[in-house]
Amino acid sequence: MINRDQIPPCDDCLHNYDSIFKHLTPEEHAIVEREKVCNTYKRGSVIYHEGSRTNGFYCINSGIIKIFKTGIDGREQIIAFAKKGGIIGYRSILSNELACSSAKVIEDATLCFVPGETLIKLVKTNGNFSMAIMQQTCKELGEANAFITDIAQKTVRERLAEILLKLMEIFELNEDGVLQISLTREELANIVGTATESVIRLLSEFKHDKLIDLNGRKIKILDIKQLEKISNAFN
Repeated sequence: MINRDQIPPCDDCLHNYDSIFKHLTPEEHAIVEREKVCNTYKRGSVIYHEGSRTNGFYCINSGIIKIFKTGIDGREQIIAFAKKGGIIGYRSILSNELACSSAKVIEDATLCFVPGETLIKLVKTNGNFSMAIMQQTCKELGEANAFITDIAQKTVRERLAEILLKLMEIFELNEDGVLQISLTREELANIVGTATESVIRLLSEFKHDKLIDLNGRKIKILDIKQLEKISNAFN
């Protein structure tokens, strides 16, 4: 656990990110500040497991978290990422159900845990906050529906191109045009929904066609327009 004087203030996220907590009153902010518990986690740390009972949710102060489900063969299917300013684990609290997915750290992170009772209290007493939570839930549901459609209707090549574009949208590119997230080939395959060997082959093809460049886990985007064309993003 982080020492009390090292706990990151909520204002850090509120002022720099489009956080749902911007809808809270000063008094409600003070409650969250008082009741949260913050910890640091190394890459590979599991925050919670699918099927477990959680008693709170997490705010991301730094780092990157992958959200995934595990298939009957034990293979991961990555369904989302969370970064600074985001929240994870809140739907299980609102629905009073077991966690429907697992969360694992892929870039060293600092997370703030907020008790479920605090979330329920805020939802009941703050209409704007409740609306923001509902909007976020609907957004995530829409993204899940779009992913299901892609899996059913798009080729692996199209899906990989689309995933690269989505990663660029979420994490942006640095000044050299490199995606600001480092993923293993297996993790990338677990997002696309295919075998690792297929992703390795397609990445090599994309590099040969000068759509991307590769340096270990780093992916440099060279031709956005062609990736958009391959992904059928606007069809």
